[in-house]
Amino acid sequence: MKSDNSGIWITGASSGIGKSAAIEFAKTGCNVFVSARRILELERINDELEQEKLSVQVFPCNIASHTNVEQTVKKISQISKINCLINNAGSTSFKLAEDNSINEINDIIQTNLLGSIYTIKAVLPQMIANGGGTIINILSVVTKKTFTKSSIYSASKNGLLGYTNSLREEVRKYKIKVINIIPGATETPIWSKEVRNQFSEKMMSAEDVARVLVWAYFQKENLVTEEIILRPIEGDL
Repeated sequence: MKSDNSGIWITGASSGIGKSAAIEFAKTGCNVFVSARRILELERINDELEQEKLSVQVFPCNIASHTNVEQTVKKISQISKINCLINNAGSTSFKLAEDNSINEINDIIQTNLLGSIYTIKAVLPQMIANGGGTIINILSVVTKKTFTKSSIYSASKNGLLGYTNSLREEVRKYKIKVINIIPGATETPIWSKEVRNQFSEKMMSAEDVARVLVWAYFQKENLVTEEIILRPIEGDL
C-alpha cells in the first residue's frame, strides 16, 4: 500500500465516476483533491463522508483553461505532492455529426482532449522530479467500438487514447504509470434521465468502476496495468 501522504487529484469529481472515485480513495487514507466547475456539488462529497469522519479537499477548476489548470496544480502542490492524476472530466452531446454546433464541437474537444492534456502537462514535472507517479485516464468504449451520435466524443476519446499511449512510452524511464480505463455504459449524469430510467439496471455503477481505479492505483510498483476495458455484463447498450 502507498503511504497516507499519497495525493490523488481527480477532475470531473462533482458527479458520476469522479465523485465515486473521490469517496473510495478517501476511504483508503489518501489525500484526495477534487476539481470540477460546480463547487457546490464538490462540497457535497464531504457531506457524504462526514459520518465516516473523512473528507476531500475542494479545488474548483475548469480544465478547458490551461491557465486555470496550472493555477490549481500550484495550489494543490502547496499542500501535497500529486502522486496520481485521474482525468475524469468529460462531456458529450449524443447528436448526429451534421447536427453538432461549432460551440458543441469546441466544448467537447476542449474538455475531453485538450483539458486532459493540460492536466497531464501540469503534473508531469513534479512526477518526474518525484521519481514516479500514476496517470489514470477515464476513456470510453467508443475507443473500441463505433457508435452513432458520438462522432465528436469519439474523436476526443480516441485522440486522448493515442496521446496517452505515446506518453506512456516516453515516461516509462521516470517510473510514471499511464493507465487507460475504458468503461462501457455506466449510470452517470452524462446520460439523459430518460436513458438512465430505461437502462439503469443494465448499466454499470459508478461505484464499481471507482473500485477498479483504486485497485489499479494500488498495484505493486514494478508492474502497470496499461489498459482496462469494463463493460456491463449484458454488453453495450
